[in-house]
Amino acid sequence: MAGVTDIGMRRIAMRFGAALTVSEMLDAEFYVSGDREAAIRGAGEGITLHIVQIAGCAPGPLGEAARLAEAAGAAMIDINMGCPAKRVTGGVAGAALMRDLDLATRLVRSVIGAVKIPVSLKMRLGWDESTMNAPELARRAEAEGIAMLTVHGRTRSQFYRGKADWAAIRNVRQAVSISVVANGDCTSAVDAAAMLEASGADAVMIGRAAVGRPWLVGQIADALTDGRMPSEPDATLRQEAAREHYKTLLSLFGKEKGLRHARKHLDGYARGSAHPNAAALRARLVTSENPTEVEALLTTLLATEPVAGTA
Repeated sequence: MAGVTDIGMRRIAMRFGAALTVSEMLDAEFYVSGDREAAIRGAGEGITLHIVQIAGCAPGPLGEAARLAEAAGAAMIDINMGCPAKRVTGGVAGAALMRDLDLATRLVRSVIGAVKIPVSLKMRLGWDESTMNAPELARRAEAEGIAMLTVHGRTRSQFYRGKADWAAIRNVRQAVSISVVANGDCTSAVDAAAMLEASGADAVMIGRAAVGRPWLVGQIADALTDGRMPSEPDATLRQEAAREHYKTLLSLFGKEKGLRHARKHLDGYARGSAHPNAAALRARLVTSENPTEVEALLTTLLATEPVAGTA
């Protein structure tokens, strides 16, 4: 998730019990060219089982990006064929590849041939309702040697509208023998259990719901294991996590870019604050260009338990 699963978020999520985390999506050609920001997005210091996600539409650069990521310490490569963003699909990458399964297959073959580490693939159900071809892409990917599949329960044409169709993911589960991960609209342990039941998948992937709550992934993992959802981290732990994440982004990108990258995360951490002046303080939090003020606002907004149902 570009702009979301930065190394700061991944470190915190793993510390709170996430089994796997995946890097932000890297444009293969930018990464191969030595682009500094692409390298930052693909960094894995402090991450166990470091997974780098790459996107592109040309076999050569995609394979080379995978090779470079492996050389830099990646334990697994994930190929993105699920991103619905117009800037990605307009370049015939991401979910656009579900309209050209021959090209998609060549890309998978190129990446697998370039590395010795496992390769996974993320996809959607199809481009639109008339081309729900995820099972066919899954079969082709498995035949090429893909180790794991993640399926978002929407078509590209849906973007993030409506409700993810978890039951439709079962068609992919039935088409292959490798591990299948279900994705889309998982916000709680109850959702995760229902998603696994409906899809028949082996695991769930959590995306947008973990913004501002990187501990959620580990909480859901614990709940699926023992049937009991752990309580939210106390105020001190939430404050420490938010400040650490903010400082990491500033150190990676510098003050100006770091502030831009941080805003969605800051808003997420402060979401549901029980502070009586929360709305005004959140507005200051996401617009302030003063790191000292941002850290003070985080401390104030996260000093109390979140309002029930809004965390």
